[in-house]
Amino acid sequence: MNLARLTVVLVVALLATATCAFDALAHGSVTPEPVDTTGLEPLGPEWRAENPYKGNETAIKIGASGYNQNCARCHGLEAISGGIAPDLRYVEATPDGDAWFLNRIRHGATVNGDFKMPPFEGILSQEAMWAIRSYLESRPPD
Repeated sequence: MNLARLTVVLVVALLATATCAFDALAHGSVTPEPVDTTGLEPLGPEWRAENPYKGNETAIKIGASGYNQNCARCHGLEAISGGIAPDLRYVEATPDGDAWFLNRIRHGATVNGDFKMPPFEGILSQEAMWAIRSYLESRPPD
């Protein structure tokens, strides 16, 4: 291999490595993170059908932290989607919206057998999931 070709190969390899490293740093860890729900009333083992923390300021604060740790990388900062994943501010604040949200966050989402969103059940507690829902309900659509 001549020196010019070797130089091009090395530059391309360095750029690819730098791009991957930057991408990893820019998006943060993709490992789901547990959420500290200290200060919220424990909900017990039975899953609630509707958000028990709706409008609860403590839940909204905890939910903002949980959202930023686990959801913002795909659903956007401040819950404003950049187009990668749905804008969760538009999930209706109704029991049907609660049911959709809870199903999606617990079980994830797949398209043609590929995970588009990981399941968070077993990683996030019910309290953390409802706190994130409370945060999203506090974010105005526009």
